[in-house]
Formats: sequence, structure tokens, C-alpha cells
Amino acid sequence: MTQPEQNGALPSSSPPANSPTPGRPRDASIDARATEAVMQLLGTLPYSALTLDGVAAAASTSKPALRRRWKSLPGVIVHTFISVLGTTPTPDTGCVHCDLVTGISNLAEAFEGSPITRALPGLLSDLEKDPELRQRFLRDYFEARRATTRAVLERAVESGDIRPGIDMELTLDLLAAPLYYRAFFGHQPIDAALAERTVLSVLNGVATVEWQRHHSL
Repeated sequence: MTQPEQNGALPSSSPPANSPTPGRPRDASIDARATEAVMQLLGTLPYSALTLDGVAAAASTSKPALRRRWKSLPGVIVHTFISVLGTTPTPDTGCVHCDLVTGISNLAEAFEGSPITRALPGLLSDLEKDPELRQRFLRDYFEARRATTRAVLERAVESGDIRPGIDMELTLDLLAAPLYYRAFFGHQPIDAALAERTVLSVLNGVATVEWQRHHSL
């Protein structure tokens, strides 16, 4: 007989200290429903008209359920932005022209005709008020894409397709700028030819003479 039993106490039935604490399981479907709700609302409303209550209603959930995941409406929008546009990397097949065109085309296809582009100006403004969320957006979306494109350019420098010593950060900006500029202002369409024209314009400035001669630039 154990000491507790000798003293008349029943053995404890409480779980060990390191056991998981029972609780309501997280509903993973809310993330997807929130994304769908934001896209649906942006199809008919300007970004400034969106509210957390409205997103919750459209997602058939509650405002507290959304707040358990994201502390603010911009947090939901960042989640939607990443979910819809993704972070598909620029491929690295060894053909710098092909890889850059594919990378920009993938993003252009996601942008083209998508209501998420309507949120971009307002979202960027809101991110200035929330440094933590801005950092997450830059890390999980912006830098994730930029890093894979940088790797393609660095490989092209090593293979002799791009001149050594180029301003890498400026080159990355030049590749992405036309797409985001059009998404931000909407003054020109984001069409299938934009990626090809952008890449050729940039390569005309940074590619080696040998590469340009071979590709008739």
C-alpha cells in the first residue's frame, strides 16, 4: 500500500505537469473561410469599407474567433494577401531569361483581375501603423519572393550571363516595379506580355555582351 493510501487519500488522477492542457481544438477551416470572405467583400467594396465584423459575418464565424488568429483587420488582409498571391519561388533552371519571366508571370497571373489588388494601397498605409505586422508582411511575402529571384541573378553572374558587380538590389527593384506600380495605380493593365517586356528591358542593361549577342538584344 502506498503512503497516500495509508493516509486515506485517493491516488491523484490529475495528468502529469507536461501533459497537454485540454481545450477547444483550433478550427483550421476559419483561415480559409476568412480568405474567401475578404476576396468576396473586396469584389464589391473598397478596402476602406472592410471591417472585422463584416469579414466575420461573411466567413460565418465570430469576431473573437478572428481576433484569436489576427489582432486586427490588416492582419486578416496580410494573411489573405499571402494566401492568394502565394510565395511561389522564382525557378532556377539555369536559363536566367526563362526563370525571371516565369517568376514574374506567376505573380502577374495572381494579380491580374484579382480583387486583392484593390487592397494594396490601403494595406500599405495600415502597415505603417503596425511595425510588427509590417515586418511579418515583408518577411513572409516580400523577402521570400525576393530571395529566390536574387538567387537566380547570382547564379547568372556565376555562369557569365550577367555582368559581375551589378547593383543587385536595384536590379531586383527594376524587375518587380512595373508589376507593383500597375497594381498600385491601375493606370495600365497587368497582362501576359508584361513579364517578358520587363525581363528583356532589365537584361538589356545587366546581361553580358555574350548573352545579349546570343539572344539578339
